[in-house]
Amino acid sequence: MDKRWYQLADILVNYSTTVAKGEKVMIAMHEVETLPLARATYEAVIKAGGYPQIQFLSETLRHSLLQFGSDEQLAWIPEIEAYGMEWADVYIGLRGAHNLFELADIPSEKLVINQRAMGKVSGLRWEKTRWTLVRVPNEAFAMQAETDVETITDMFFNACLIDWSSVSKDWHRIASLLEKGKEIHIVGKGTDLRFSVAGRKWVAADGRINMPDGEIFTSPDTDTINGHIEFDFPGVFGGRLMHNIRFEWDHGKLVSATSSTHQDFLQSVVNTDAGSSLIGEFAIGTNPGVNRFCKDILIDEKIGGTIHIAMGRSFPECGGTYNSSIHWDIVKDMRKEGTIFLDGKKVFENGRMLL
Repeated sequence: MDKRWYQLADILVNYSTTVAKGEKVMIAMHEVETLPLARATYEAVIKAGGYPQIQFLSETLRHSLLQFGSDEQLAWIPEIEAYGMEWADVYIGLRGAHNLFELADIPSEKLVINQRAMGKVSGLRWEKTRWTLVRVPNEAFAMQAETDVETITDMFFNACLIDWSSVSKDWHRIASLLEKGKEIHIVGKGTDLRFSVAGRKWVAADGRINMPDGEIFTSPDTDTINGHIEFDFPGVFGGRLMHNIRFEWDHGKLVSATSSTHQDFLQSVVNTDAGSSLIGEFAIGTNPGVNRFCKDILIDEKIGGTIHIAMGRSFPECGGTYNSSIHWDIVKDMRKEGTIFLDGKKVFENGRMLL
């Protein structure tokens, strides 16, 4: 087995989640290709004195539920999964890629019902556990990234096996400077968007929540969101690729949401609940090892020089004040054209932080 899996498992257990002796750890392996990392992580938890439990999940199994299940079954919150969040002190999600179009034949309305139920489980993970998520590369992942397995696997390990303590110091320094500001103004291709971040905390994601990690994020004051934003990269949600997404807000109210593909699904997502039409997160990608758009948000939101917003659930630790059953990140490329101003001062330009 590739020794890099053991190196990564050591980071996940002893750095990302700091598993202590006696703690219960849920290791959720999504798709069979995650077995090498599941094995290495299981071993690392044992060595740390923890009690690991393996759970298997698959998008192929979910497809069967969506294809043949009744509305009641689709809306059912999986009880064992939900209990797992109550049981575990630590949750480590090993998310193997799947066929991006696995759910292409599923009607949008059925997908939305089930997505809402899955959002409840995700919410429990946020509330009840220390957690980290890993997107494990495989053949399907390479195909959706439009490259070969070796290239995407090397990119993955290059982005994961970095000196986290060193980059963490720099990213925390930038976060503390951003925290002194009151207003963010984003200008770029098809974009002129403003919102207040006064009194909000900025968090440097430094390998403890996602792997690979690398973003600096906050939750805006939603009442102050004004302007519009367009996305070069497609938004990916529920197995749908929504191209050319454009959002516009007026004093915190979403007044326009369009895309050139899956427009009906886009509308259903942003109307899921009271919080799904608002920006729950604004973030800047900071990982230099992630350089390719892969149509997978756990990777794409970390691309150095990009930004992303998340529609839906905000972060209470940042000062966010509302909940939602969704948290949908959408990435905008700012590496060739894009500027961020903080209280009128340029702090980011064409993919580079200026702080």
